[in-house]
Amino acid sequence: MRPSPRRHRTALAASLLAAPLALTLTAAPPASASPAPAAPQQCSDEPRDLPTWKFIDYDEMRAELARLERVSHGRVEVKVAGKSNRGRSIHTATVGTGPKVFIVTSEIHGNEKTGTTALLRILNWLGTSGSPEAARIRKEITFVAVPKINPDGAELDRRGNDNSWAEVQRDFPQLAGRPPAWNYLNTQLQGDDYTTKPGFDLNRDFNPDLEYQPKPEDVPGDGSRPGWFLNPESQTLRDIYKYWRARKGKVHTYVDLHHQGACVREDAQNRLLDVAVDYPPLPDRFFEPGQKYAPYARTYAKTLSKQLAISAFRGIEERGYIPARYPHPPTRDLPGQARSSFGLIGTGTVLFEVRGQTQTMGHYQSERFIRAVTAGLTAMLRDVASGEVGTIDPDTFEQLPGTAEQQSTAALED
Repeated sequence: MRPSPRRHRTALAASLLAAPLALTLTAAPPASASPAPAAPQQCSDEPRDLPTWKFIDYDEMRAELARLERVSHGRVEVKVAGKSNRGRSIHTATVGTGPKVFIVTSEIHGNEKTGTTALLRILNWLGTSGSPEAARIRKEITFVAVPKINPDGAELDRRGNDNSWAEVQRDFPQLAGRPPAWNYLNTQLQGDDYTTKPGFDLNRDFNPDLEYQPKPEDVPGDGSRPGWFLNPESQTLRDIYKYWRARKGKVHTYVDLHHQGACVREDAQNRLLDVAVDYPPLPDRFFEPGQKYAPYARTYAKTLSKQLAISAFRGIEERGYIPARYPHPPTRDLPGQARSSFGLIGTGTVLFEVRGQTQTMGHYQSERFIRAVTAGLTAMLRDVASGEVGTIDPDTFEQLPGTAEQQSTAALED
């Protein structure tokens, strides 16, 4: 049977992708002053089979990382940090030696793909540019990219990874007899069938206690409780975080690159947005004495997270793209997200939410969204390296244009 357009990979695509990467990942600053591609005028949230072959697949990503290591003469250092549940290598690509560790992940949801290309462009610029700006960032920041943190899900072009509850119970015998964790996917979701190949929403599997081991009484849990590090992919990201915290003293910044609904608008002019940004969804009342986050009241990096999100917003807007605040109801409570768990223990964390996923966007408008993400990340790197991020008033975050009210519920997919 001929593969569907959504998952089809051709020999021609493989040969063509190598050339565009070499051409578009130049030594110029990735957020160049070139005009932004035209904004999209139509959208649909209905899952469809759409072409995705222009996105970088796993093998192409590995080839590009090897090229970057070579052309940067080792300035970009690529390592295997761990393995996915199906044995694919999870890579880190590090550039810079500065005291401020800046970690970015892409494709923790495998159908949210623009972040991977954005990371490769930034790595190319930081690794090969001789500009004073790139040199300053390398001196002040250790930039750690983790592209395709969920490579199994990325290859399946779906949100979840590829892991069954039986395999989890094999890895954690203490969970024998327990029902599956609440973030286990074994039905239909976003046009994908998990009934025969189940998996997990990995962005619910994190815990601020980096030494946590799964306990039977904590499973199945729910969204208002921390996760368990049940999956090799989340364990790998935890280990990356622990490694850099031990080596540099702390992780300054963590950014998680995501996608959301295809038709989300910003509320200032009712325009289809490009990227929404946010700080961790952790209600303030739970940091009061006796409440569940009280032990983290002194370490929670809420202020820094807001400053970083504002920096990203400004960078996106300055390059001609349409940013917004991601919906942040005061009751929203998701400690199992990577950004929440890392934020609780002292890292400034930011969520990027591009509009549209592969089942609603395909590769259409992907170049615009990739450039918007790159602009936001580059602005953050500049502000962190210069120290300007610390001068941003965090209270101005709520004054930024938000997401249109009618789209708020649909947007909550991170």
